[in-house]
Amino acid sequence: MPPSDAQRRPPPNPPSRPNPLTGLLATRQAATPIPPSLQAKMAAFANRTSSTSVVETATTALANSSLAPGPSSLNPNHPSLHSANSYPPPRPRLSGLAARRTKPGFSLKDIDPTIVPTTSGGAAAAGLGAGRPSAQDPPKRPNPANFVSPFSNFSKIVDPSGALNFTGKAVLHAAGVNFSSGASFNINMEQLHLDEELGRGNYGTVKKVLHKPTNVAMAMKEIRLELDDAKLNAIIMELDILHRAVAPEIVEFYGAFFIESCVYYCMEYMDAGSLDKLQGAGVPEDVLGRIAGSMVRGLKFLKDELQIIHRDVKPTNVLVNKKGEIKLCDFGVSGQLEKSLAKTNIGCQSYMAPERIKGESQNNLGTYTVSSDVWSLGLSIIEIGLGQYPYPPETYSNVFAQLTAIVHGDPPELPEDKYSEEARDWVARCLAKRPEDRASYSELLEHPFLKADAERKDVDMAGWVQRALEYRDAKSAQEKEAAANALPTSAAASASLSASSPSSTSST
Repeated sequence: MPPSDAQRRPPPNPPSRPNPLTGLLATRQAATPIPPSLQAKMAAFANRTSSTSVVETATTALANSSLAPGPSSLNPNHPSLHSANSYPPPRPRLSGLAARRTKPGFSLKDIDPTIVPTTSGGAAAAGLGAGRPSAQDPPKRPNPANFVSPFSNFSKIVDPSGALNFTGKAVLHAAGVNFSSGASFNINMEQLHLDEELGRGNYGTVKKVLHKPTNVAMAMKEIRLELDDAKLNAIIMELDILHRAVAPEIVEFYGAFFIESCVYYCMEYMDAGSLDKLQGAGVPEDVLGRIAGSMVRGLKFLKDELQIIHRDVKPTNVLVNKKGEIKLCDFGVSGQLEKSLAKTNIGCQSYMAPERIKGESQNNLGTYTVSSDVWSLGLSIIEIGLGQYPYPPETYSNVFAQLTAIVHGDPPELPEDKYSEEARDWVARCLAKRPEDRASYSELLEHPFLKADAERKDVDMAGWVQRALEYRDAKSAQEKEAAANALPTSAAASASLSASSPSSTSST
């Protein structure tokens, strides 16, 4: 009699430890029996006594990894297996710099805090050039109490009433100006009738106006107030000089006022304009002597009486009227003297003394003496005598070559065939290359050239001004006529060229 299934099944060996697979087998449904051969293999596998089984190795690795679940999540009756998404195996735990690099917001400061400056401003505060800005260390905003802007400076001089207050100097308002010295000039826009524009300069526009209460023609300079210390300084400097400089060689000051962010000040109207526009007709020696004497006396008055150096002496800033009177103007860049030294280097480069040009080229805004204005005076007199600037730009390849000629070349001279030896020597005393070799204002006034001018009583300055104005007007008319004639000629030439050009059509 063949043995039954129960007799053929070998009795299981008692396991040395709980077998989790036994529980699985016991819970399987009896309707799906396991083939005997598979049962034998499973039993042999479960009865292995080796402590380094594959399942135990995997379970140990999982327990030691950061992905292992906690003890409460493991079923003690279930094998400890990896989850389905556990491949590739987890990376080993990182430490040191490698661990810090995995943090959000990692920046170069995590490597070495001394490499990257603090995020108090500049590119670092914006996250530029210093890695990604750290979310844990946002840039600090500046303290508003310590923030100074041009607007805060502006509010210091414009008071709530709308007046422009230069502390310790002057107060400008819509009805005039009151100086700290006690002088007051009352003038306002309603009293003025605007006329033609006379010119434009670095610091504003000049217009001719008529003062209706007195029927006096004036030159009104309009300067728009800007948030610029240099312009503010120029305004108060010129106002201060104009109201104190009462001399025949200085333009007369009539008053100033302030309206809607613009400063206006009214001066004497010089109806013949500046000397740079009147030199083409030629200047005889007696007229040149009278011009030179007026300029020297004006500059000497500024130095001796007001301790002021002009710093921008040139024919453009020397005015003349139809009576032949010569007067200095434009004191916006003038400065106080300190032991006859001015501390800044301002003015037109073309008229700068060699020592000033050398100092500026070396970025050395050092001091210079009054003799720098003496050089500019001599150069201006030569320009008036020649009828052109003695270092014409068209004769030099560039402005650097021109300035090099001023510094290293021989100084210009008055033409020998037009002017006396006294006149030429006077100019040479102004244009000595070494500042200490130049004459002072007193020495220039005592020179035979200007002593002869002081003795002359019959210099027809008004006649010369009239002739110079006629020459200027005639030359201007010729230039306009030439420009008008050149325009039709150019248009006709273009039309002729267009008509003579070959047809652009092609034959087949």
